[in-house]
This record gives sequence, structure tokens and C-alpha cells, in this order.
Amino acid sequence: MHVISNIIVLALVAGAFALVQAVRGNRLWREALVELWRRRRISIVVLGLFVAVGLLDSVAWVGGAGSGTGDQVAASKPRSLIDRAFAPESFREVSYSAPFADIGFYDDAALEHPGEHILGTDILGNDVFYRTLKGVRVALLIGGLTSLIVIPIALFFGVSAGFFGGRIDDVVFFVMTVLASIPSLLLLIALIIVLGTGTLQVCIALGVTGWVSFCRISRGETLKLREADYVQAARALGVSERRIITRHILPNLTHLVVITFALLFTGLVLSETILSYLGVGLENSWGQMIDQARNELSRTPIIWWNIAGASIALFTLVLAVNLIADAVRDILDPRTLRERQ
Repeated sequence: MHVISNIIVLALVAGAFALVQAVRGNRLWREALVELWRRRRISIVVLGLFVAVGLLDSVAWVGGAGSGTGDQVAASKPRSLIDRAFAPESFREVSYSAPFADIGFYDDAALEHPGEHILGTDILGNDVFYRTLKGVRVALLIGGLTSLIVIPIALFFGVSAGFFGGRIDDVVFFVMTVLASIPSLLLLIALIIVLGTGTLQVCIALGVTGWVSFCRISRGETLKLREADYVQAARALGVSERRIITRHILPNLTHLVVITFALLFTGLVLSETILSYLGVGLENSWGQMIDQARNELSRTPIIWWNIAGASIALFTLVLAVNLIADAVRDILDPRTLRERQ
């Protein structure tokens, strides 16, 4: 699996480089990116840090520094760059310790790494900051990857149903109605129980339950756009239906795609937190950290840093994505594009 992950990271980096080159050659997109940077530079930097951490946690290999600890099972497992930077097998403490503490939280014993745990340690002595960084990759996969799968599918069926109508509209509307009539949380849990609790399985389950809402929105908007004067004029001039969809329908749905991505990303990340609360979440996720921290809040004194690390990271990522999406929606609005032209 780590080989596949490394290949995917390489493909993403190559795709990002190709996208940058393509944008540099297009004046409108170049100006749009400059405007986005002017409006949301802090949010872009924050999101970039999250993406960088997620990529570093996706590049892994077996062996190397830290593999000779005597634990043959741990030594045979692939370790990412984040794992190697924190060396979790040798960075543990006995149990709880407060942020930047020199002694244990309960026994006052000297720590193996005094003052080095930025967010303290959990009940097993694991560094909370390290666990928070490990949750970044899970959040990006759940929120980003699932959104990139759900939105094109919902857009395809929604636009097809709204533009062509007839039997296609009937079939799509029937499927949407059936899925919408089932409580999404129950359907989600049932799918995860059937498929399993792996990252890919959870993404598929979230995708099955998450495409209906945007499909309904895109269908309704397409029903309105297909009756617009410019679409009727294009039909009168003999323009093909495929050309009408790509030239007139999809560009006018861009702002809805951006808004849906932000809302869907947020909802998916929070859905994983709810699944962790119910015991069917993902390992090393922020939801798992928050779930494990429930009982810690009832201790005396309160163990607050475990839930604080996950909650702050979750809030920061969701806020950055929503701020960037809001600016992108304004910039890519067709009326705004015409004004800049």
C-alpha cells in the first residue's frame, strides 16, 4: 500500500506542476490566482501547510533510521516522513504529560524527553502533536478525495437529468428519491459495516451517501439554464448539445461547485468525527482523538490538550477551506469574469 501511496503523491505533484504551467499560460486564470492570493493569502498558506503535512505523511518506505529498535514488527512496517521526523517508537513517555512539561502529569516522574512535547502526551504516552499531524492526511483524504469523487458524479447525473429530461431524468430522480428517503447516518454505518473501516471503504460509503444533495441542486439549476435565451440561441444556430453543456451550462454552475465543495468538505470531515464517536471511525484521525478525549475531560485535573490539538486543527482546516472557497466563488463567477475581460 505504501508503494501505491508514493506513486499517488508523485502523480499529484506532477499534476500540480502541470496545472501551474497551464495557468501561467492563460491570462484569465493567472489574474484569477493573483486576485485569490491578494484576498486570501493567509488562508492559502495555512491550507498549503496542511497539504504539505498530508503529502509528507503519505511518502513512506521500510527501514532506515530508527528501524533497529529491536521491535521486528515495527521495523518491518513502512514509516512516513512524519513518522521518521518524530520517531514515535522512541518519543513516547510512560503516560500523560502536560505541554512542554518536564515531569509526568500524575506521578511527577522525570520525562524521557522533557520540554519537547508541544501538546503533551496521551494516556499511552504518545505525543499529541504527532497524533495531530497524523490526522491531517486522514482529514484531507476523507474531505478532499471524497469531494473530488462525489462532485463530478453528482454533476454528471444532475446536468444530464436536467438538460436531457425524459427517461434519464426519471431514472436519476428515482434514485435520488430512494437514497434521500433513507436516513443518511444509518445508511452510512450500514455501508461501512459491509465494506469495512478502511480509508478507501469509508470514502466510498461517504460518497454513496453524499452525492444526492448536489445532484438535486445541479439538476434544478440546469432545468433553469436550459431555457435561458443564450442556450436557445445556441440551439437555433445548430450548436451541438455537448458544446452547449460545456460552454454554457457548466460555467454557470462553477459557483455552485465551489460552494458545494466547501460545504461537502466540511461535512465529510465532521461526519468522520461522528463515526469515530460511534466506534466506526478511522485510525489516527482527529475524530478518534476527540472520541478518546471524552473521558479525559471528566478527570481531575482535566486533561485538555488531547481534544485541544484535534479540535484546533479541525477548526483551522475547515475555516481555511471555507475562506478560500468563498473567494474562489466570487472570482470565478461568470459576471466577475466578464467584468475582468
